Amino acid sequence: MSGEAVPQTELPPAQCEPEGSFAASRLGTREYWDDAYKRELQTFQECGDYGEVWFGEESMSRLIRWLTKQKIPLDSSILDIGTGNGMFLIELAKSGYINLTGIDYCPAAIELAKQILEKEGFSLSIRLQVEDFLRPSSDLSGFDIGFDKGTFDAVSLDPENAVEKREQFVTCLKHVLKPEGFFIITSCNWTKEELLHHFREGFEFLEELPSPKFSFGGRTGSSVTVLVFKKKS
Repeated sequence: MSGEAVPQTELPPAQCEPEGSFAASRLGTREYWDDAYKRELQTFQECGDYGEVWFGEESMSRLIRWLTKQKIPLDSSILDIGTGNGMFLIELAKSGYINLTGIDYCPAAIELAKQILEKEGFSLSIRLQVEDFLRPSSDLSGFDIGFDKGTFDAVSLDPENAVEKREQFVTCLKHVLKPEGFFIITSCNWTKEELLHHFREGFEFLEELPSPKFSFGGRTGSSVTVLVFKKKS
């Protein structure tokens, strides 16, 4: 895999768990997402509604622009972690990428994605599988690029051992990516500094992608954080 050089920044030294850990929530449970995607699947079958695009359509365009800017080959192996309805995979396929895999631990999400892909004409060109990213199968490995739009956020809200599961997420990410593979995360829960802390072991921070800004009380901030990492050799 090749790409133009991107800026590099040293990660901060190991610290204690950063402030900003979140209270447990049903949003962090498998039961919540199972129920949510069963409803979305039923809605699609009854009304043809594809469901929600996480972080909006602009978030998908932003990530695809990064791939284009870096001249990522169209046959690079790409993993969409927590693919949900599979809409990001469809946009990647429309942009010419041909080696795409989406995983989700909710069977209803994968079934929804399969039916949407079939309707869009991509059912034969995109691989989908029910897979818990925190317990990856042995063949889920060797990817050039991994994308996450909200899965790490959900893991962070798990009522059971959220800190341990965040660490497990990073460990599994190391397993599925090739050496020097890219990881691009979109988060609405964590700041840049907090994400740098979480992914400091085994990953090199490359850049932050522009995201929508908001102003309140004379201060300006981002509603989401989008960071690009590279797995160390």
